[in-house]
Amino acid sequence: MELDFVNQGPASYDAYEEIYRNLYEKTFSHLGLKGNYFADITIVDNKQIHKVNKEYRGVDRPTDVISFAFLDDRNEIPALDGSPICLGEILISFEKAEEQAKEYGHSLSREMSFLFVHGLLHLLGYDHMKKEDEIKMFNLQDEILGGLK
Repeated sequence: MELDFVNQGPASYDAYEEIYRNLYEKTFSHLGLKGNYFADITIVDNKQIHKVNKEYRGVDRPTDVISFAFLDDRNEIPALDGSPICLGEILISFEKAEEQAKEYGHSLSREMSFLFVHGLLHLLGYDHMKKEDEIKMFNLQDEILGGLK
């Protein structure tokens, strides 16, 4: 498994590379997925994520996380033949994460971790468009994060 980490935010966010690698492995282990997967994660500011949100989703405001999945749903994950499987790209706004951590009353580390796992589950074909899918996805997030505050 490979995770390509790019931090376009303050240098202090470089520490999330190791946190995200651990969460990446934990997520795959929790889901029982094996194989040669890779994904890209980029930490950006509100200006950059706003631009992407407007261009690709038609939403004219910054958001916390955007995932660009290369597979449409988890039933599409190809058979394991050793070839690398590119899952896609995750963008996380560090500024939005800081705002939300304060708003929700938990640590920045918890918010950044939540946003990463949320984005990764989207890359793996999970969504929250229907209530039953939302419950399943959010339960998985809680299990993977293990009560991180």
